[in-house]
Amino acid sequence: MNFLLALNPVAFSLGSLHVRWYGIIITFGVVLAVYLSMREARRRQIDPDDIVDLLFWMLPISLVGARLYYVIFEWGYYSQHPGDIIKIWNGGIAIYGGLIAAVIVLLIFCAQREIPAWLLLDVLAPTVILAQAIGRWGNFMNQEAFGAKTTLSFLQSLHLPHFIVQQMLIDGAYRQPTFLYESMWSLLGFILLMSLRHRPHLFKQGEVFLSYVIWYAFGRMFIEGMRTDSLYLFGQIRVSQLLSAVLVVGGILWIWLRRRNEPQIKWYLDGNYQAAKKRN
Repeated sequence: MNFLLALNPVAFSLGSLHVRWYGIIITFGVVLAVYLSMREARRRQIDPDDIVDLLFWMLPISLVGARLYYVIFEWGYYSQHPGDIIKIWNGGIAIYGGLIAAVIVLLIFCAQREIPAWLLLDVLAPTVILAQAIGRWGNFMNQEAFGAKTTLSFLQSLHLPHFIVQQMLIDGAYRQPTFLYESMWSLLGFILLMSLRHRPHLFKQGEVFLSYVIWYAFGRMFIEGMRTDSLYLFGQIRVSQLLSAVLVVGGILWIWLRRRNEPQIKWYLDGNYQAAKKRN
């Protein structure tokens, strides 16, 4: 079949309630991330139940953070339409805002539970980037987070499945599948982190997380430049591109400075000494 209509973003309906593929895909990514994190937490002497407890605080606050981040950089519109601020169902969330809020929640949670924050960040980081890789397919179903106009021949030259090519036909023009670029970059990051983090004397605690930050931000820095829905600072600077550059440089410097100034930092594989001692 040479022609297909755009995929329906609604998976099914229950009366007036429409369940969208976006929500299903995001939920699947979160559930898989939690499952993998709980398995790794046990290996690093962290109670897996702490992952579940953290999730109940992190998810809603991350959603608020993602929305606030978007609203702040689109304040020119929302200051004139304050009633639209809560209309998250109309779109308008930013992943960086969600990640910033999630880290803040985690730091407070770890302080209360006496869990090493760097270690828990390391446990979660590979699964978070996996959830991001999966979540981008929700953008695909909604025909959002796409790039500039391109040609059918260019998309075909990428040897993409026909359903992806057809879904990139938006408003009468083919678009760069930036959702796919970011998804594949994140998936590759997940594979690398999962392959490397159990190697002895490779990662100090905190460096799995910082490596995730560097990897994701480096790819996002370039992919953001292709997108057409970027948030802007002063009308000219892409916010996510600038933040990504800062995170790449900052992450590299942080690892270098910690290694130089704090040689006593435990290795990732050492796990949670305090919890291990309590059990013994």
